[in-house]
Amino acid sequence: MSEKDHLIIFDTTLRDGEQSPGASMTKDEKVRIAKALEKLRVDVIEAGFP
Repeated sequence: MSEKDHLIIFDTTLRDGEQSPGASMTKDEKVRIAKALEKLRVDVIEAGFP
């Protein structure tokens, strides 16, 4: 597969997901989500702000 045919998946669930009013995740939920995204071979997982 050439580089131009490669799709890069950039997920912001762990960062933007908690920006919704009333939404929050425990540490364990965040770890479970991160592991699931890794298992799905997501290229970039944006987990928070520096």
